[in-house]
Amino acid sequence: MTITRRALVGSLSALALSGATVTVRGGLAATQEATPAGGGEPIKVAFIYVSPVGDLGWTWAHDQGRIALQEAMPNVETVFQESVPENPADAERVIRQFAEDGARIIFTTSFGYMDPTINVAESYPETVFVHISGFKTAANVGTGFGKIEEPRYVSGLIAGEMTESNQIGYVAAFPIPEVIRGINGFTLGVRETNPEATVRVVWTSTWFDPQKERQAAEALLDGGADVIAQHQDTPGPQQAAAARGAFGVGYNADMGTIAPDAVLTSPIWHWEVFYIDTVQKVLDGTWEPTQYWGGWQDGLVDLAPIGPMVPEDVRAMAEAEIDRFKSGEATIYTVFTGPINDQSGQERVPTGTAMTDEELLGMNWFVEGVEGEIPS
Repeated sequence: MTITRRALVGSLSALALSGATVTVRGGLAATQEATPAGGGEPIKVAFIYVSPVGDLGWTWAHDQGRIALQEAMPNVETVFQESVPENPADAERVIRQFAEDGARIIFTTSFGYMDPTINVAESYPETVFVHISGFKTAANVGTGFGKIEEPRYVSGLIAGEMTESNQIGYVAAFPIPEVIRGINGFTLGVRETNPEATVRVVWTSTWFDPQKERQAAEALLDGGADVIAQHQDTPGPQQAAAARGAFGVGYNADMGTIAPDAVLTSPIWHWEVFYIDTVQKVLDGTWEPTQYWGGWQDGLVDLAPIGPMVPEDVRAMAEAEIDRFKSGEATIYTVFTGPINDQSGQERVPTGTAMTDEELLGMNWFVEGVEGEIPS
């Protein structure tokens, strides 16, 4: 990877009790009955979460989207269940119960819910199901995700400038394309500003395990890393970096609020953009089982404020790149536009060629600069 890439790319819920199910009426429910424009009862929209809503990460970000949905659409009643295991029996049981309870739309928000969502949807053809981060659709099942690699790339530009040891650690959850794609996008940014830097990956095989995630970060710090990035659901890795006087790059939410002296920035989600649009389409009768994949220009993904420890010239560079993504200028050449080599040095993407969505959704290899293996 050469340094020419940039020219091409151009309120916390108190309900953190495991298994709690909560029903919330729309934002106007306190003052008037929430009813659809055509009258009748509010429609019920259900959300299924893999971790507690207070994880300060993935589930927290989704729940902020749910809250924004109910505030924007008073004709909606939202329900959710947190800490639902990804095994088929538990996931299908919860999804099916929401369908039996009359949910009109059900959002299943973790990769491991993909097959359970498809299986349950067959029995409820009048219910709309939307699976987050998956790739399987059906007549009443759509998918939704975003190009989080865009802000990950920019966060990598910053991390590459801020490392002194040229060793960056990355605490990763599971070896699925979503996570691999994020590691690669981040590493391409790192190598753009610092071709000598490497990104070492440690797998935890967890989405939500604060202790294990922190321990993984500590092991990377022990090995010489002075910046810690992550694809995990808690700020544990960032807290580990802060305790050692190192820097970090958070994920899902602005983790600078948890470790302000360490966090350079965090790639974040605005799930309300997708949730509000999807529910409105169902109400309008225009919803179709598409595979939505929004980017920075759509407002679905973003970068949290850049920390005060980042020098002004680095901040200006990152902000210029952010503007390119937001304007759409950088969508002609995506983050994954060649030349790109894999970690063995073999060219995977030729100069000027962009990887297709299908290729990205199946990504199973690391780019040059990543240290570590992808478990089978």
